Amino acid sequence: MNDTRRYVAEFIGSLLLVFFGVGSAVAAAVEGGVVVVALAFGFIMLVLVYTIGPLSGSHVNPAVTLGVLLSGKISPVGAVAYWIAQLAGAVVAAFLLWVLTRWGGVADQTGVLGTNSYGAHINMGGAMLLETVLTFLFVLVVLVVTTRTKHTAFSGLAIGLALAAAHLVGITLDGTSVNPARSFGPALFEGGDALSQLWLFIVFPLLGGALAALVAPLLLTGQPEKP
Repeated sequence: MNDTRRYVAEFIGSLLLVFFGVGSAVAAAVEGGVVVVALAFGFIMLVLVYTIGPLSGSHVNPAVTLGVLLSGKISPVGAVAYWIAQLAGAVVAAFLLWVLTRWGGVADQTGVLGTNSYGAHINMGGAMLLETVLTFLFVLVVLVVTTRTKHTAFSGLAIGLALAAAHLVGITLDGTSVNPARSFGPALFEGGDALSQLWLFIVFPLLGGALAALVAPLLLTGQPEKP
């Protein structure tokens, strides 16, 4: 029963993250849009950490779940269930956004349902590097701050700010993924380049998450030297 509740929490969390985050991109005004979208992603992530974090850990991101799996804090079966829930939540959120833009009278400011892509402002190799580094930062922050028990009250703030910072850097370049589920849902409904380039926004965020899992123990082990 507890496992089911965790999976439901990840489904709902992923749905809300994509709906509010990608939705902010779809509806954001042209001027100030980058800041608006970055803050929307950061704020909704912060809210989710405190809302569903005590239940599921508030991964809402397959790259985070991979990092947690490699850290030995979730079983392979549990990780797969999390991934299914996250992808399902992202698909439902993308469908709702698609309905709003097709039949709800909402003008899509991105023109591509807030999907991720490369080519206009960054090439494929640049997007590979960007997504790896941005996801590495985000997952590293998640793994470190959720392990340091002395500062758990502020973990949501750190995680939300890390996600906002990643978006401030990446939005104008490739739309910022750092989350395969976030890319997967909108790409299914947009099709075209977003769908053909989706592999990059799955593979390289996962790579960034795996690298973060390797580095995180180096920041958590050992005691500071006495003066």
